[in-house]
Amino acid sequence: MLTIRREEPDDAEAIARVHVRSWQAGYAGIMPDEVLRRLNPAAWAQRRRDFGTADPEHPFTTLVTEVDGAVTGFATFGPYRNDQDRADLDPAFGEIVTMYVEPARWGGGTGRALLAAARAGLAERGWTEYRLWVLADNVRARHFYERAGLSPDGAESVYPVPLSGGRDPLALVELRYTARLTD
Repeated sequence: MLTIRREEPDDAEAIARVHVRSWQAGYAGIMPDEVLRRLNPAAWAQRRRDFGTADPEHPFTTLVTEVDGAVTGFATFGPYRNDQDRADLDPAFGEIVTMYVEPARWGGGTGRALLAAARAGLAERGWTEYRLWVLADNVRARHFYERAGLSPDGAESVYPVPLSGGRDPLALVELRYTARLTD
């Protein structure tokens, strides 16, 4: 049975493993294989600890999904980041910063349940509108969000993907999606 709960400090490794596997499956064909191969769950777990969303006083909240005690997905939400900068927050809008589900669970309802829980968390904090960023080439994620009632609002950004060998980063286009939390 699927359960959803707030992240705890000991979840960092499990969340990082889901994050890496989701990137490797979801961004295959979008990001270079060399980038996806070098993803390091231990480094991503440390980044999660450093980000600190397990702290109840943090402005962002991470929810995790579990099945039989195993983390199967996560979503982080909070105030909107102007220019995707965690130090420049716009309290007028909520944002889902990340949402990833174990690839083996795609299409099984975990993502829908997680999105509903994140939306509820945003609404509880008083937001009436929320935003998120998605890679333009990530057709699967875009369809998921569109089926959930989000739509592109015309804003675009560039996500720089670091490449090895001193090469310039790969610039991937991101689209901002938005929706109201109340109708």
